[in-house]
Amino acid sequence: MDNSSLSHTKWDCTYHIVFIPKYRRKVMYGELRNDIREIIKKLCEYREVAIVEGSVCADHIHLCVKIPPKTSVSEFIGYLKGKSALMIFDRHPEYRQKGNRHFWAKGYYVNTVGRNEAEIRKYIQNQVKADQLEDKKQ
Repeated sequence: MDNSSLSHTKWDCTYHIVFIPKYRRKVMYGELRNDIREIIKKLCEYREVAIVEGSVCADHIHLCVKIPPKTSVSEFIGYLKGKSALMIFDRHPEYRQKGNRHFWAKGYYVNTVGRNEAEIRKYIQNQVKADQLEDKKQ
């Protein structure tokens, strides 16, 4: 069992998180996709959240992350979506006008991983393959 630790705590809090851009626009291609990947990695490092698996698809993001118990999931998602939107608007000002200063839609999906981590990692990897096939069709 892979347990992380804080000063007096052993923990293994892994979550599968999915969130989408406003109006589920299919905008995450090319340079924007790479920037979003970099931004999410950086923001997770700041909050000491480990990314187990992740993918940036054209119209949604899948993350499998380990969030320390000192941080609630909703607090982390609010931080991630809020800061990433500001960083995206700094790098790509053309998206500022399209969403009324909102890049991400309200809400998100979250589920605890538990014992099916391998299945969820496999699912996220398959989402990337499916997204690549869709890109080739277009």
